Amino acid sequence: MFKVISFCLLLTTVCAVEFQITNREIGPIWVGIQGNSGKPALANGGFILEAGATTSIHAPADWAGRFWARTWCDYNSKHCLTGDCGNRLECGGNGGAPPATLAEITLKGWQGLDYYDISLVDGYNLAASMEPVGGRGDGGQYSCKKTACARHLNEECPNELKLHTQSGVVGCKSACLAFNTDQYCCRGAHNRPETCRSSSWPVDYPNFFKSRCPDAYSYAYDDHKSTFTCRAEKYIIVFGL
Repeated sequence: MFKVISFCLLLTTVCAVEFQITNREIGPIWVGIQGNSGKPALANGGFILEAGATTSIHAPADWAGRFWARTWCDYNSKHCLTGDCGNRLECGGNGGAPPATLAEITLKGWQGLDYYDISLVDGYNLAASMEPVGGRGDGGQYSCKKTACARHLNEECPNELKLHTQSGVVGCKSACLAFNTDQYCCRGAHNRPETCRSSSWPVDYPNFFKSRCPDAYSYAYDDHKSTFTCRAEKYIIVFGL
């Protein structure tokens, strides 16, 4: 199944970038979309994507925001066990409750480049990838390449980070979410790269994520090698393997 959602808030807005979103899970997911400050929520913030289905949405050329998959959702209550955005189908500007794998992008950022990444800073719920189509870059390792966390992590997640539900383990929490300390959350005296190094934590939980998904951000002050750049008019986002 393939459908297109056209999105322009104003007649003067140019919808220059397409996001093609595919669900490779064996069941439906509820896609969540949140624009950064001052940016609209594309498709009013979300929609249901059935197993094997693909949907395209269009964004203004200067859009910035994030996409994520909400899983184990109930059609009656509109509640999802991961990525929940307030018991609603369309998130309407709300973010997703962690743990959730994020696909993040800023279009036409510094020097006119698009900046995109897969982030596990808020934990993990599904494999995800983002890839530009026909992009223009400098040919470098992080230019116009596919970035992904292409692995199932929930079952191999450290026990203390597992999100247990009646449906089983449905997510892998970040250390910040699990323990809520200044050190694990990079806040207070630990709010700078120099004072928040995961290698000095009691347990280097980000290494669990980084060793399995090296392209993805693993915590707030992870290295910048997880940021990819390109100039493209289309990006493919895939949830699941």
